[in-house]
Amino acid sequence: MNPILEVIELKKHFPGVKAVDGINFSIEPGICFGLLGPNGAGKTTTIEIIEGILNKDSGTILYKGENRGKRFKAETGIQFQSTRLPEYLTVLETLKTFRGLYPGKTDIDWIIEVCRLEEILNRDNRKISGGQKQRLLLAIALTNNPELIILDEPTTGLDPQARRHLWEIVTGIKNSGKTIILTTHYMEEAERLCDIIAIMDYGKIIDIDTPHSLLIKHGKGATIFIRTEEPETYLDILSCPYFIVENGIEFRTDSLNLCVQKLAASGTDLTEMTVRTPNLEDVFLELTGHTLRA
Repeated sequence: MNPILEVIELKKHFPGVKAVDGINFSIEPGICFGLLGPNGAGKTTTIEIIEGILNKDSGTILYKGENRGKRFKAETGIQFQSTRLPEYLTVLETLKTFRGLYPGKTDIDWIIEVCRLEEILNRDNRKISGGQKQRLLLAIALTNNPELIILDEPTTGLDPQARRHLWEIVTGIKNSGKTIILTTHYMEEAERLCDIIAIMDYGKIIDIDTPHSLLIKHGKGATIFIRTEEPETYLDILSCPYFIVENGIEFRTDSLNLCVQKLAASGTDLTEMTVRTPNLEDVFLELTGHTLRA
């Protein structure tokens, strides 16, 4: 199967910053492709170049094997990070307005059903919640019946319930055969939705693979948490990297059984112990570092 989108040796430099520094990836049709990275990694610049908002310095972007053109614009839907909705229009009027801008139109009843807008169709855009707004923006991105949908941090600022609600909608859209590019800072979201994930930092792609394969490659070992008010008493028991955290101490180990045996032999109350295997967030931090960046 030929890729729906190919990015080849893409570069974009700003004064003193190599925002995108020769990255390569391809996206197969019908999948959700995640582009992850800390602030300043270059993922937003990459997405804006793909969308056509920014010009590239060099490199090639192919849509269905050809340079992007009218076909790419006609067959792509975008949900931007921040969008201001038209005021004094209802949700239904907004959908009809945007749908009328395109020659290729999605069935509006299907959009309403998929994005779960039935109960707010007659509500003014100024009087909908954050979660409802994100569902409406996703619906707008679907109005031209796109084959490729770009979702740029679609759940930022939503409460957990609204976020999971949107996950279900995105999964349903992908299952309908559409291809999705997703950027997000929520690792659970990426692990839940994405078939392939590219982790980007300092303008380059560090690794790209399925969530499961990324965990196998980079998520070795386990974390032991012991709840205690005297974490120093455990430092001689386990010779592992450790972090003193709130309410206890965490050990990182590649030999879980041996560590548990040592703790049991020392008389440690194992009911105060929690064991956690690595998740995608651990992999992300391992690859990009633990330093918080603005």
